[in-house]
Amino acid sequence: MRDVILTCAVTGNLTRPDQTPYLPISPQEIATASLEAAEAGASIVHIHVRHADGKPSMELDHYTEVVERIRAQNKDLILNLTTGPGGRYVPDSNDPKIAAPETSLLPPLERLQHVVDLKPEICTLDFNTMNSGDMVVMNTRPNTRIMAKAILAAGVKPEIEIFNPGDMILANEQAEELGFAAPAMYSFVMGVKYSWPACVETIQLGKSMLPSGAVWTGFGIGRHEFPMVAQSVLLGGHIRVGMEDNLFLEKGVLAKSNAELCTKACRIVRDLGYTIASPATTRKMLGL
Repeated sequence: MRDVILTCAVTGNLTRPDQTPYLPISPQEIATASLEAAEAGASIVHIHVRHADGKPSMELDHYTEVVERIRAQNKDLILNLTTGPGGRYVPDSNDPKIAAPETSLLPPLERLQHVVDLKPEICTLDFNTMNSGDMVVMNTRPNTRIMAKAILAAGVKPEIEIFNPGDMILANEQAEELGFAAPAMYSFVMGVKYSWPACVETIQLGKSMLPSGAVWTGFGIGRHEFPMVAQSVLLGGHIRVGMEDNLFLEKGVLAKSNAELCTKACRIVRDLGYTIASPATTRKMLGL
């Protein structure tokens, strides 16, 4: 038997309210979804925030309200705040050197001001530069280094998000150079178009490139979510589910809550003979 860490990514910034009526939007809804996920087995919640119309937000007030609402009811749940927004570039159709209005690029330190102010135990750190639809996600080597140094200075553990093998090379380089505290925490994001595919071979390659002692999670997007729960556990990793990644409990059946997704993931883990890690156990495993 082995303890498996369950992270719930409760809302993200790409899933849309027109895709499901159950998507958490307001700070109160996001906090409630996080608390429900914890009751269903999640020891970590990964948090994005949104404006009232459902569009992505980076407002400190939104993050603060979510964190305060969660902490008022559950001080054990581990919070993992995103730093992903602010990294998308759309070239002007006539001159690619000019950014189109859809571009969301921000200076690196502006992407993590909420992390510096609120000091969660974990925050994400993306190392991918890749096509994303007709946009480009841009996380350049200098900018990831600036962000990593600020995250470490704030006393926060970076969750290193990996979308392609080259991301691993850059992440390992900076983790060693900047002295990320052991165990390093990695996530393999699988099934995103133009990213690495959701399959056993991806996990095997990612594992082979990890630094010694790293703790890792493999998770799939959309229809790949639950198959990758099983594959990640069987290959020695941890798991993530949630409405950031997938809206369906099964084919054609919308999940009515993040808690439903967590409950199904926990059932898969237990049916395979493993146990779900508590927040206390998760802290020990991650060195928090």
